[in-house]
Amino acid sequence: MGTDQPSTQAGGSPAPEAGSGSQKAGPGRRALRAAATPSRAGRNLPAAIIVGLALLVAVLVGLFFLPDAFVVLVSVFALIGVWEVSRALTVKSIFVPQVPLYAGAFAMPLAAYYGGPEALAFALVASAVAVMVYKCLDRAQDAVRSIMSGVFVLCWVPLFISFAVLLLDEDNGALKVMTMLLLVVSNDTFGYLVGVLFGKHPMAPKISPKKSWEGFAGSVGGAVVVGILCSVFILDLQWWFGLVLAIATVAASTAGDLAESMVKRELGIKDMSNILPGHGGVMDRLDSIVFAAPVAYVLAVLLAPGAI
Repeated sequence: MGTDQPSTQAGGSPAPEAGSGSQKAGPGRRALRAAATPSRAGRNLPAAIIVGLALLVAVLVGLFFLPDAFVVLVSVFALIGVWEVSRALTVKSIFVPQVPLYAGAFAMPLAAYYGGPEALAFALVASAVAVMVYKCLDRAQDAVRSIMSGVFVLCWVPLFISFAVLLLDEDNGALKVMTMLLLVVSNDTFGYLVGVLFGKHPMAPKISPKKSWEGFAGSVGGAVVVGILCSVFILDLQWWFGLVLAIATVAASTAGDLAESMVKRELGIKDMSNILPGHGGVMDRLDSIVFAAPVAYVLAVLLAPGAI
């Protein structure tokens, strides 16, 4: 995607795309554009805290007491994420085949948990083929762009997040998933604090002007401390594993955050949706996790196979 800014109407909303034919802006697309306009009051902090704590409790309960429920929760997150991205793409008149996307998004984490990496790969291929066949039968215009966008969404959301489920299926997987999530939170928290206090040099001013190199350094420093502590006291591994995992997770999380910012800037929207009060959309919370999960899984398999 390029970095050109979308044309706007008065008030900051993206202008309707020319040549969209019969695909007129319906209530859903008007609501999406309305949600894209920043509120003068900013985020609703109390609502954000309550929603964040509720999500944290649900994830932790699932991880340590109801792993099957955790897998279903991941599938639900993947399904909602696919819905948000598919809905956002309509701003640029890209209409992806939703039925096979939703089916694939829900099935891929389940396949990963109950069938392993091979089942996940099969589910991805089957979902991609279903997207292509569905669009070919639809006979709509821009079939190639729609199919390619659909495969992109499949890889970005359900495939990447399914690696968290693969990590859960490893020995002491719940502790490893918890460590990965702690590192993602550390990346966001320390990066925000240091960036607000000392940030002067933007990392990617055209994509995310508020993200600074100073904040990135804070993310690395804070995550390294958390990673080493988790490695020694939670995972019972050597300290260097926590160091490597922390640096890799920060790099992946930052890349995921920038990737979603690039997509939103290209589409001319602020949040993927407003489904989570005070947070925006599910993808606005998953942007770092979907990139960090594959990295954590690969490092755990390569550097800590069968640990504890």
